[in-house]
Order: sequence, then structure tokens, then C-alpha cells
Amino acid sequence: MFKWILAFVGYMFFRYPGAVLGFILGTVIDNWNRSSGGFTSVFKTESKTVSPGDFELNLLSLASLVIKADGQVSQTEMDYVRTYFVRAYGKERANATFRTFNEIIKDREISAQRIGLYLQQRTKYEVRLQILHFLFSIAQADGSISTAEVSELQSIAGFLALNNRDFESIKAMFFKSADNAYKILEIEKSATDAEVKKAFRTMAKKYHPDKLQHMDEAYRTGAQDKFTKVQEAYEQIQKERGI
Repeated sequence: MFKWILAFVGYMFFRYPGAVLGFILGTVIDNWNRSSGGFTSVFKTESKTVSPGDFELNLLSLASLVIKADGQVSQTEMDYVRTYFVRAYGKERANATFRTFNEIIKDREISAQRIGLYLQQRTKYEVRLQILHFLFSIAQADGSISTAEVSELQSIAGFLALNNRDFESIKAMFFKSADNAYKILEIEKSATDAEVKKAFRTMAKKYHPDKLQHMDEAYRTGAQDKFTKVQEAYEQIQKERGI
């Protein structure tokens, strides 16, 4: 409550910088009011964690970059994002996030580099993998992923400090080709049967839904999607090789 009021007041007097300052200060007050440990939860932000409100706004900002990457604003992609946020956070909280984005951030330049640096310092690697998977899902929502969208997604992955093999693995989950199963498992087609089995165990562990148990249901669902793709890739290779 306080963060929306202070964001508005800050915007009225100091425009964009004041709005951001007001939003952050309001978030601090709201966190303090909700917590039983005084300002303990607030100090966690200082120790390289991210508040739910900041995470949601940054995620929405990255989503907007993907939506606009090909020079067209797809209603299907926007609807996908809204549905995802409502499923993840509930209608009221999702609407509040969209209002804040529209009032403060939408018409400002969004820096994927700045957001990537912020999130890579404050979130676990598996969370950032799920962010990339979500962004790919947005790009695919209108039925195809353009070259411009892939380029934007690769840039964002780099800013999130995701290695290229993981980027190619998640990318392969959204494209069909003869060697996609190998790309998903992050191995070459020349890999031995033993290497295939080892790669499957490694990727299944990396993408296991339990790693996102602390996240909202929508993120756990996304983790299950990745885990299923890994299983399907392994089963496809087994079938091709007769093992």
C-alpha cells in the first residue's frame, strides 16, 4: 500500500527518480509492516537478495523487451504475460505490478544489462534459467520465434550470466531439428551411450522442479516443462540408438 502512495507522490514532485525512490521506500515500509521481525527482512535486500516486488517489475521489464524485439507488439504475447503473472501472483498483485510498470517504467528506456546484473547478483542460477525459459515461452506465444527475438534472448541470457550451453539447451526446447535432443542434453551427437546417460542425469538434476520449490506455482510448472523436455530428449536418443 505505502509503496504505491509514495511512488505516486515521488513522481508528482520529482518525476521518474522520485517515483522509483518512493516505490523502494514504500516497499521497505510494507515489508516492515508485514514482518514479525521488524526490519530484518528489509536488510536482506542489502545482502544481495531481491524483494518480490522488484523481481516482478524486472521480470516484466525483460518480458517487454522480448515482446518488442521483432518490431511488432503481439497481443498474443502480451496476453501470455498477463496470464502468467495472474497465475503466478494472483490477479490483484499482478494488476498492481502492471499498473506500476505502465505508470513508471513503460515509457522509459529499459536496460537488459542493468536488470541482468541486478538479478544475477540476487537470484540463484536455476531461477535465472527459469526466467530464460519464461522469456522463450513469450516469444513462442504467437506461434513462432523470430531471429530478432532469439538475438534479444541471447543478449538477456548473457546479462543474466547464463552459459551458452544452457542457452542452447533451453532454445532447443522450442525448436524442432534432428539434433535438438542432443542440444537439450548439452552433448554432441558423437557422444557415447555412457556419456548420454551421464548427460541425462546431469540435466535432470539441473532442471529438477524441486530446485524451484520456493517459487510460485507458475515457476514450478515451468521447471516441470524443462524437466519433461529433458526426459523426452533422452527417450528419443535411446529409441534412435536402440538402448
